[in-house]
Amino acid sequence: MSLLRVSGTKIVDEQGKETVLRGAGLGGWMNMENFITGYPGCEFQIREALAEAIGEQKASLFFDKFLEYFFQDEDAAFFKSLGLNAIRIAFNYRHFEDDMNPRVLKESGFKHLDRVIDICAKHGIYTILDMHTAPGGQNTDWHSDHGSHVANFWNHKDFQDRSLWLWSELAKHYKGNKWIAGYNPLNEPTDSKHCRVVEFYDKVHKVIRAEDPDHIIFFDGNTFASDFSQFGDAHKNWDNTAYSIHDYSLFGFPNPPELYTGTDEQKHRLKRSYQKKRAWMDERGLCVWNGEWGPVYARKQYEGDKTDETNTVRYKVLEDQLKLYDQDRLSWSIWLYKDIGFQGMTYVSLETKYMQLFEKFLAKKHRLAIDAWGADDTQVRHVYQPLIDHILEQVQDRIARLSRNILVSEYLVKEWAEHFVGLSEAEIDEVAQSFKFDNCLRREGLNKVLMENAP
Repeated sequence: MSLLRVSGTKIVDEQGKETVLRGAGLGGWMNMENFITGYPGCEFQIREALAEAIGEQKASLFFDKFLEYFFQDEDAAFFKSLGLNAIRIAFNYRHFEDDMNPRVLKESGFKHLDRVIDICAKHGIYTILDMHTAPGGQNTDWHSDHGSHVANFWNHKDFQDRSLWLWSELAKHYKGNKWIAGYNPLNEPTDSKHCRVVEFYDKVHKVIRAEDPDHIIFFDGNTFASDFSQFGDAHKNWDNTAYSIHDYSLFGFPNPPELYTGTDEQKHRLKRSYQKKRAWMDERGLCVWNGEWGPVYARKQYEGDKTDETNTVRYKVLEDQLKLYDQDRLSWSIWLYKDIGFQGMTYVSLETKYMQLFEKFLAKKHRLAIDAWGADDTQVRHVYQPLIDHILEQVQDRIARLSRNILVSEYLVKEWAEHFVGLSEAEIDEVAQSFKFDNCLRREGLNKVLMENAP
């Protein structure tokens, strides 16, 4: 076993043999996201609300057990059985540092992260460590866990300095670990000035290399990992580095521009979008990694008889994207491995205590379309559309974010937490066990396609 490295456009082992990394993101685990596990708003909000509702001890019990059960040996064995060999682990900086006690390392953050890395290694699965949430929020969306629509990471030097400090600590901890493929220092940055993301990458590259000269560094493009056009010759300052695009297609989401049938024109649009994102790397002979991509799927409890028909279309989008990637022997990490039924390779059964406890609440969330990711606003469009129509076209997305995804979702945070009131510790443990592999179903259509395109 040897550390991987970048050689030209390829990832290779120490003998120079090409290694194609193909797998999934472990989102919703050490960085909980609302559509993945069913809460409203941001993770820091539900953690605070649950502690207020049932006390710190019981709240800590739930979150710790959730982390324990979400990914275990059985998950890794299933993942490996598909022929997949890499998991991108999304983590929240809050596991390693408190805002009120900055630059003091919380060793407890390594408890579950080390455990999962070791489980993956046991099954021959590489891991990529992805800082999905940075202090202040590195992008404008909910998954940066900052509760705002402003990416203040770029506006305050101390937020950036704290991230540099944390990457130094992580690099020290994981230096020499041969089952870690590399580090993904910042998920989906949105630097409106474009120059600050390159400046930060210069700094974080130096910080990591000061502690760990060997692991690959994966840099996301700006604007949600889609734009490298302003990077210029910055790559000349970085060694052993790959570049991450996120290649989502609107054809794989609710309210697509048109029904996807795989026409030549539609395939051309998939290809054009993909090639545009990787153009900067191709012009310079650099290594490309598709760190996130993939459709979302219909659910019978919401879409009813249209579910199978809708998902057949989504699998077609999936297949046609994979054909593009296979031509380039592209390494990729689909989003995502496990959730409550919207996008995961596995998903929590409706028969579990968690899904039964939150059945009505999740239906309410769906009707109100308060999650930003893949939301179907059909049932509330008549409420918001007059306001959107009244505002200039270029700011309508901000209206949805501020009104639905922040204002209304925050209103429901306490309601989510109240579902735990009165539960015993044993019952709370049972709720968390809902996320165990044995309590999850497999999305066979998705997994079949992935297995056929594994390394």
